[in-house]
Amino acid sequence: MKKLKNALISYAFCFPAYAVFTVFIFVPIVWAFFLSFTDYNLLTFGEFRFVGFENYIRLFKDPILLKSLLNTVYYSILYVPTTLVIGFVFALMLNDDFPGRNFFRLAMFVPVIVSMVVTSIVWMLILSAHPTSLANRFLALFGIPPKGWLSDAKLAMISVAIVMVWKTFGYKMLIYLAAMQSIPQEYYEAAEIDGATGWKKTLYITIPLLKPTTFFLLVTSIIDSFQIFTPIYIMTGGGPGYATTTIVNYLYQKGFQEFEMGYASAISYILFLILIFLTFIQRRGFGKEEIL
Repeated sequence: MKKLKNALISYAFCFPAYAVFTVFIFVPIVWAFFLSFTDYNLLTFGEFRFVGFENYIRLFKDPILLKSLLNTVYYSILYVPTTLVIGFVFALMLNDDFPGRNFFRLAMFVPVIVSMVVTSIVWMLILSAHPTSLANRFLALFGIPPKGWLSDAKLAMISVAIVMVWKTFGYKMLIYLAAMQSIPQEYYEAAEIDGATGWKKTLYITIPLLKPTTFFLLVTSIIDSFQIFTPIYIMTGGGPGYATTTIVNYLYQKGFQEFEMGYASAISYILFLILIFLTFIQRRGFGKEEIL
């Protein structure tokens, strides 16, 4: 009886979390999966008909979806390795003891907690195509003509990636920093006795022991990069043309601007499958024993 009572108390404490998960995550996931097989339109509200795999077949014939997917991959290639490398380098530097270390740690992390909307608006002003914008004034110091950072199809996605690296590398730095401080100092002391330099200690001790951390950050960074939406929505609107339209931006356009919720739901599940596939590939690449 006492065990039953303890179990009921435990479930009672867990119930709010399970209720929130069920109502706001599980049910919408199931409902979206059902809608992906219908022609549901937000304008018709409760009226829809079952269309089978028609939405999924349409996906493979949609050139804009293909373009948005390629844009997402391009952004991911620009963003993921850059933010991981910069985060690691700053963590390595700020892991040493020197005056003002805590101040610099805080300074590097502050962009992470700043609102994404605020960040996007401020950087949109900095990267304005106007000759007097901050970015173009900096170029003028070296005699370089002003650039249309967000209006040039070749520069727009690169500009967004730069903003996101600046915004998020502090989080990667913090995770790497915590992992570095958990490495036993005996390893470094033994390496010093064997005559290892600082670079060799980093190469043969720090980097290998950080593989589980790198795997975690790599997976979460790729998921984040495939879900990029707010900065593009605010800074470029997916333009110029479709140069910065990502798969989530296209999903939003189809679902909440053109009201094709059935088709948007199909896009969301294709994105879901892509992320599962990428995570599986990364897990195989790192090896189970290195990430457990």
